[in-house]
Amino acid sequence: MQDASCRRMQSPAAARNRQPILDVLSRVLPEQARVLEVASGSGEHGVHFARAKPGWIWQPSDPNPEARGSIAAWREHAELGNLLEPMPLDVGGVWPAGPFEGIVAINLIHISPWEVTEALVAQAAERLVEGGVLFLYGPYRRDGRHTAKSNAAFDVDLRARDPRWGVRDLESVVAEAQPHGFMLEQTIEMPANNLSVVFRRHG
Repeated sequence: MQDASCRRMQSPAAARNRQPILDVLSRVLPEQARVLEVASGSGEHGVHFARAKPGWIWQPSDPNPEARGSIAAWREHAELGNLLEPMPLDVGGVWPAGPFEGIVAINLIHISPWEVTEALVAQAAERLVEGGVLFLYGPYRRDGRHTAKSNAAFDVDLRARDPRWGVRDLESVVAEAQPHGFMLEQTIEMPANNLSVVFRRHG
């Protein structure tokens, strides 16, 4: 049997951005909240957030079995009662019923086809409570322009890997979210030329 420590993947980006992201989430989510994390990756974000906020019930998910193995190993290591078993959620597939006070997607929008963004917004609208938060984190273009040369180079690399991927225009994401009852509450500049994008569900 593989040792749990060997299954715990580590992401340098997660180590850098987890506290700045937590700072934002702490401001926009209530102290008691059910939160679904989409595409949780290594699982490090969930551990950090659940440890800091015992009133949050954190539901990690990922379609990748290796990622879910890492999340489960981190969960076992952390021994946090408010960090749930990872779910095999594919954004375009079947979602948990909810309801949730928050749905979080970190570094997903640009590393997936646009159809994933469409499905994410539509499904989140059906599962968030009134006033619930859809939180997106990652790089974005603003007014059709990259916010940094590094983001432009990253965009080229992403599209070379898969032409359906790429750094999105923030305005396009906002336009997709609004018909589903989401209002853009704030955008916050984050480390490494990323943005925290906070949508609030109304109606």
